[in-house]
Amino acid sequence: VQLQASGGGLVQAGGSLRLSCAASGRAPSSYTLAWFRQAPGKDRDFVAATSWSGGYAYYADAVKGRFTCSRENANNTVYLEMNSLKPEDTATYICAASTRNPVSGWAPDHFYDYPYRGRGTQVTVSS
Repeated sequence: VQLQASGGGLVQAGGSLRLSCAASGRAPSSYTLAWFRQAPGKDRDFVAATSWSGGYAYYADAVKGRFTCSRENANNTVYLEMNSLKPEDTATYICAASTRNPVSGWAPDHFYDYPYRGRGTQVTVSS
């Protein structure tokens, strides 16, 4: 599975952006697709995870109520809709895929569990 993230940019606080993660190659509906982000000098953080089938979605506390995952199966694309953006959301956002599935009890918030990773897209939120 090859992943390509896009949609980043510069936005004012309170604004919105939609990130896209397009998958090429084999991406079964059982795969988990996640978003992580990393700001300069900080650790990489989990943002959100969902399945290609849309059976579940998980969000970090920092983004709950503001970010939403959605998907367009026909184009093998998963989106991260980001609303009410804050300066602390500024980071490089990375999409990643795993063959693991949370329904088995696995927690989807560890980057090392995702062997398929795309290049990041930069999100900058100005105050």
